[in-house]
Amino acid sequence: MTNHMDGWNHFNYFTEIESYFWKKRGAHLLVSPLDWAIMETWQKAGVPLEAVMKGIDHAFESYRRSRRGAGKPLKSLAYCTDAVLEAAEEQLEAAAGSAPKNGNAAAKEPFSRDELRIYMTKNAAQIGSRAKDTGSAMPGLAKRLDEVRESLNGMVTLLDSPGALDLEDLERRLTVLDDKLQATLTSHASEEMMLEIRREMDWQLAAYRRKMKAEQIALVEKQYLQKRLLLKFGLPRLSLYYFS
Repeated sequence: MTNHMDGWNHFNYFTEIESYFWKKRGAHLLVSPLDWAIMETWQKAGVPLEAVMKGIDHAFESYRRSRRGAGKPLKSLAYCTDAVLEAAEEQLEAAAGSAPKNGNAAAKEPFSRDELRIYMTKNAAQIGSRAKDTGSAMPGLAKRLDEVRESLNGMVTLLDSPGALDLEDLERRLTVLDDKLQATLTSHASEEMMLEIRREMDWQLAAYRRKMKAEQIALVEKQYLQKRLLLKFGLPRLSLYYFS
């Protein structure tokens, strides 16, 4: 797959997919946690936004031609997984034979540093608030959350550096913090909470397991678990892909 950091004009990856899926369905409905997990697996695999759109188109065409598509809307992005990955492979093969783009053109930063500062400061404040709320009941968790908050606040100083902002390096740093945050939540979540999330996940995936490959299911399960843990603890994702 191509580098998922290419084309920062599409930084709002999830919202664009969500809106496109709504448009194809003809109904403005909330995207399920399962759908969010699937979108995150595509983002982490570096699937270009254009390939996702093309794959969704193909999946809807195939669904309409099938018996199950008669009068029933396509309910989940899970039906689109194979088509999206096929579209991504086709795009990769096509790009391999194309001429390289001119890399000398001046690149404009896709969003202002003030907007990024607000985004990162807001996330740090949310993490700090949760650390304070959990301090007496779970001091270990509170300590780890404060460490993440301090690291995130420290990154804000990078926005004041002269010259072009290195978004790839900033995203790498935020991804490291995201991973640290997820590991912290996993280690401090109760058995009851983990069991509840896994039961919910199995119920959500039950209808799609036969359609998805084992490696796809494993990735979706991982993203689903991460998403639900963040929601349970009231914490944000830190990656720039969640900036809007």
